[in-house]
Amino acid sequence: MPSPAIPSVLFVCVHNAGRSQMAAAFLSHLGGDRVEVRSAGSAPAHTVNPAVIAAMSEVGIDISAETPKALTPEAVQTSDVVITMGCGDACPYFPGKRYLDWTLADPAGHTLESIRPIRDTIEQHIQTLLTELHITPSP
Repeated sequence: MPSPAIPSVLFVCVHNAGRSQMAAAFLSHLGGDRVEVRSAGSAPAHTVNPAVIAAMSEVGIDISAETPKALTPEAVQTSDVVITMGCGDACPYFPGKRYLDWTLADPAGHTLESIRPIRDTIEQHIQTLLTELHITPSP
């Protein structure tokens, strides 16, 4: 009997330096090998926001080795769920994909203190997504 397919989730924001990096890290951390996770940006930055790296470090998730990646039509086409966070019309549309848009403040230029609530909201969204994907979060 074939094993069920692993769902694939793509997180997209403009610079792929903040929101989408945090979301991808939370889903990878909590979903483990039960979900394929990608992130990308419509206009990727050169590096991940250092305050975002610090905010994720506070919750035990190291994203210091991550780099922003460019959004490609192939990344969207090969994903089951595409979650946008402010990329607007820059995100290609493919019929049959599940699209979600999470309205979240952009952490660019914000302090660590003001990024924490964004991080915590993203974690709550990820917990809901895991439930919708029928994946029990890792401890």
